Amino acid sequence: MTSLTALLSVSDKTGVLAFARELSALGVKLLSTGGTAKLLADAGLPVTEVADHTGFPEMLDGRVKTLHPTIHGGLLARRDVPEHMAALATHGIPTIDLLVVNLYPFEATVAKPGCTLEDAIENIDIGGPAMVRSAAKNWQDVAVLTDATQYAKVLAELSADGAVSRVTKFALSVAAFNRIAAYDGAISDYLSSLSLASEDTAATPGTAPARSEFPGQFNARFVKLQDLRYGENPHQAAAFYRELNPVPGSLVTAKQLQGKALSYNNIADSDAAWECVKSFGGGDANADASSAANAAAACVIVKHANPCGVAVAATPAQAYAKAFKTDPTSAFGGIIAFNRELDGEAAALVAKQFVEVLMAPGFTPDALAIFKGKPNTRLLQIALPTAGTSAWSQGRNAKDMKRVGSGLLIQSADNHEMTLADLKVVSIKQPTPAQMNDLLFAWKVAKYVKSNAIVFCGGGMTLGVGAGQMSRVDSARIAGIKAQNAGLGLAGSAVASDAFFPFRDGLDVVIDAGAVSVIQPGGSMRDDEVIGAANERGIAMVLTGVRHFRH
Repeated sequence: MTSLTALLSVSDKTGVLAFARELSALGVKLLSTGGTAKLLADAGLPVTEVADHTGFPEMLDGRVKTLHPTIHGGLLARRDVPEHMAALATHGIPTIDLLVVNLYPFEATVAKPGCTLEDAIENIDIGGPAMVRSAAKNWQDVAVLTDATQYAKVLAELSADGAVSRVTKFALSVAAFNRIAAYDGAISDYLSSLSLASEDTAATPGTAPARSEFPGQFNARFVKLQDLRYGENPHQAAAFYRELNPVPGSLVTAKQLQGKALSYNNIADSDAAWECVKSFGGGDANADASSAANAAAACVIVKHANPCGVAVAATPAQAYAKAFKTDPTSAFGGIIAFNRELDGEAAALVAKQFVEVLMAPGFTPDALAIFKGKPNTRLLQIALPTAGTSAWSQGRNAKDMKRVGSGLLIQSADNHEMTLADLKVVSIKQPTPAQMNDLLFAWKVAKYVKSNAIVFCGGGMTLGVGAGQMSRVDSARIAGIKAQNAGLGLAGSAVASDAFFPFRDGLDVVIDAGAVSVIQPGGSMRDDEVIGAANERGIAMVLTGVRHFRH
């Protein structure tokens, strides 16, 4: 192996000692800084301090140590340009062939409650990004490693070939620039979210400045998972991306066990189904003792981003059978999600229909065997955090985004957790415990139905769903028609409306269809008229104070 030089300067020292030991065993000369140099030296590795290498001491509390021509000349010099190599020889600058750098933990620092401006500023890395950019620019001659997961591949190539391949060095360069972009984006997001009320605020040590939920500049950072055959329609190109740090239990964490590649519409519909089924918990009877639904298996069937059948039951098979009854026609070619491991009994039922995508936290061997005979069905396994745990509360998007022309709408996600204490019974008739369970179930489903949404439910299943109409009255009528077409009676049913009834006409439609209890946000200027209609018709009405528009 031609003699190589590696510069190691890492904040996160995970795996770096073992990596440096292997490099040294391969004859690579080690340069390092500060704490990294001490770690290597204490382990008995031959390492040269950067200050000794440059002949210039660290200064300004370590702010200036690698910002030196000896470092950047060694990184930036092109080995194929004689003038570059001659300049290095004239000034006695050795080349640096490997750079191992990860950056000050800025993102983790500003994520801490009460983070002060001083702490944030001190965790803005300067020398690290500068070196990474130099090495990444000169990728044909320098391998730049910015993550511990890259160590093994580089060691394997050095051990086998005595050099890092051109393909690997380019990939490392791309990863390095991606890391710098994400790092700078995080700094921009943080600083542009600050509100300093006065000059004194910025200067007061230990002050945690006020931060806006929405920064002055929004820097989105997503990683491509795959190119898609096409978008919503065949003439549109598309790709699927995930956040740098996806939330636990989200669709982007899915493992595809079988089936064709997911399409754009598959992904959009799968997300709708998965987010809905997640709201019913993980099927752990001890997770949320206050809610019968959270102790049950849940099944959600989605078509064109709307739930067309949702049910809870004792087993996945029973939940599926109930959900399918809501709208067998729409269920054809649908997306199905379960909140429990899918067993053979449920799989045998599901396999009788055409399914585009089937999702669950797990699949038994019997279930996998059944779908082996349907190779085009896409099976997605997604780890579902246990309800009631911190992982469960973290398993949600913090923000929602929607493109509007050349702009972007950003909002906090609709993660409102409704409790019984939030509910207000405004009718003379009080809902029975069974009716209240139906109302809560209906309300949970309505959150995931496109507005205007009307959902009839009873006995732990949807009976009729009206979605996406310009008029709430039309949604109510369509929900009734759907139930009638499926042969489901609505007598004694509960109804959820995602937003208030602006007039009593929509309420009269659902009561005429058979509803005996209604849950809705309230807040209309005609609430008194609507409540009066509920009392006139002898039904129970509950207000949530929260609406769930879903456009």
